[in-house]
Amino acid sequence: MKELDFSQARIMVTGGAGFLGSFVIADLERRGARDIFVPLIEEYDLVDRQSVRKLMADARPDLVFHLAAQVGGIGANRENPGLYAFANAMMGLHVFEECRLAKVEKLVAVGTICAYPKFAPIPFREDDLWNGYPEETNAPYGIAKKMMLVLSQGYREQYGMNSIVLFPVNLYGPRDNFDPKSSHVIPALIRKCVEARDAGRDEIVLWGDGTPTREFLYAADAAEGLVLAAARYDSSAPVNLGTGREISIKDLATLIAEQTGFRGRLRWDPSLPNGQPRRRLDVTRAKERFGFVAKTSFADGLRATIDYFEEQHRKGAL
Repeated sequence: MKELDFSQARIMVTGGAGFLGSFVIADLERRGARDIFVPLIEEYDLVDRQSVRKLMADARPDLVFHLAAQVGGIGANRENPGLYAFANAMMGLHVFEECRLAKVEKLVAVGTICAYPKFAPIPFREDDLWNGYPEETNAPYGIAKKMMLVLSQGYREQYGMNSIVLFPVNLYGPRDNFDPKSSHVIPALIRKCVEARDAGRDEIVLWGDGTPTREFLYAADAAEGLVLAAARYDSSAPVNLGTGREISIKDLATLIAEQTGFRGRLRWDPSLPNGQPRRRLDVTRAKERFGFVAKTSFADGLRATIDYFEEQHRKGAL
């Protein structure tokens, strides 16, 4: 199969101004992309179909990466189940339909690990995506994003539209969202530990009991996976992106406390939700179908993420 030549393509990246998007753009540019359009939410509302239609007319893309999402951690999902279900479903519907109408050559859509059933067998295999209901706090978001897989398969069958849907595991890295109201577990823990250390506090309170496990993928590696898939993969069969390795939240918290220099107590509050019990992916398909293997060790990625937050925190930017 001939690889896509990014230097000759007009590329649009929804969510390109965000965390993962910034790494995708950098990876595309390293591979020769010269014409990349990043729609900003202030100008284009992807929840509104007319706005998406205007976006397609303005950008005229050959290749679209759809990364934009309304997303957050467990707390944000508990507070916004309706918003996350509606906004993410509508964005997916509008992007797929308007890409079809505009005859876009290829659409790369990003799903979520939250789409998997709560008690999916370990490791998560793509064939298990429909074998149960997602973890309750993530279900509205996860199901809305998983609908893009149905769209991809249906549009390919009926219209011959070339789209792929990838399912990255939990992402982390520099430029992540460190807002305590909406951040995911790694940036949330980093911020809690650094602020407690600087304030001289002897304790921080953490959600759940620390027993769940999570797999983490460095954002630059995730970006490489998406770009490799765009270049080499042409099927609507879903593909996981991850490392295939997991760590318990308790061990993760201990590691971040050590690396940030927080010496106080980690107190777990089991009245707050744990989220999904375990997450670890089978990453065989990504390696076999388009040659993706994550390169960044967790130790190196975590150190880079902590260093980024410490620097921004010293500047008062975070």
